[in-house]
Amino acid sequence: MSAGTIRSLLMGDKQADRVVPPTGFTARLTLFVSGAMAFLAVFALALSLASGRLADRWADELARSATLRINAPADQMADQTMMALEILRQTPGVAEARALTAEEQTALLSPWFGPNLPIDTLPVPQLIEVRETDEGYDQAGLRLRLSAEVPGAVLDDHTRWRDPLVAAATSLRRLALVSILLIGGATAAMITLAANAALAANAQVIEVLRLVGARDRFIASAFVRRFTLRALIGSSVGVVLGMGGVLLLPEASQEGGFLTGLGFRGVGWLLPLAVPIMGAAVAFAATWAAAHRTLKELT
Repeated sequence: MSAGTIRSLLMGDKQADRVVPPTGFTARLTLFVSGAMAFLAVFALALSLASGRLADRWADELARSATLRINAPADQMADQTMMALEILRQTPGVAEARALTAEEQTALLSPWFGPNLPIDTLPVPQLIEVRETDEGYDQAGLRLRLSAEVPGAVLDDHTRWRDPLVAAATSLRRLALVSILLIGGATAAMITLAANAALAANAQVIEVLRLVGARDRFIASAFVRRFTLRALIGSSVGVVLGMGGVLLLPEASQEGGFLTGLGFRGVGWLLPLAVPIMGAAVAFAATWAAAHRTLKELT
């Protein structure tokens, strides 16, 4: 592409702009498609970032915690609990070990059994929350010592819970990124169709321009400029609406979980601003290819 074509694209050319009709079906189609795809891209981007945050949070929180479950007769529960706590305090790499109270265990079981669960009359195991340091602890060695000194203790490092959750969040992030790519591809396809329709509708005008000495580069630059600006305007409107929709989403909360944490955070709010630029770049490439291909066919 020559410097003259780029200058014509950026600064405009009134004579070249007359080649492409400013209104009509192709103009409305380009504006609508660009705006709709940019709107969807903002939400796909928000979903991708939220999924990444969720995967990191689950990986960090569950990787540094474990649960020690003690199943013992009622008359031995207190002694085994104290013994287990003492072993955990002596274990290098364990930052904190705390036995959950009856109220806390009731709160854990209430989603399944209701808030009025008579936990004192049920054979519910004692749970001990274990927090590890950055260095971690020797799980195999701890399990061996617990099996020898606290027969009713079972250590759960949350691996069976953590790995599927992290994998699901990571897959959701990949799906969001794939959606962004599909949105870009669909935008390119629709703008290509619109450009082809505009070129076909102006076939007679193009023939006249060629007769008076206009080069294909001049004609193509007119189409490229008009469709690129349409895509930029439509994408900008779509991004503004999309960011407004994201602002209306509920803030992240423990009660709502993942569904309330889909917004952008910090510098993440700057990322949607790149969508109009990418939309214009897609429109530029798609229209340039379509224009040159169609002009060759009209030769």
